[in-house]
Amino acid sequence: MRLNKNQIEHLAFIIVRGLQKDGKVLLEDKDELLEQLIVLLTEEFQKEDQLDQEVREILSQHMEKIRRENIEYQTMFRMIKTKLAKERNIVL
Repeated sequence: MRLNKNQIEHLAFIIVRGLQKDGKVLLEDKDELLEQLIVLLTEEFQKEDQLDQEVREILSQHMEKIRRENIEYQTMFRMIKTKLAKERNIVL
């Protein structure tokens, strides 16, 4: 995961605080919303991590061809990741 637990908690806190400050939400239980947002953010980062791993596995199966045809690994990685994310409705 790109962010650790403390960073995710801080991000959730900033989001909730910003929404409250701008008058976008009225909260009865701020802590409950924070917990739900932390869970949601964690799940979304985990989905992206799983997607990254799947892309690495796909590319590893084609490494010989990538080397032989002198294809840039990072370009292929981004291209495959973007395609799979779009097919699976994962927001990057």
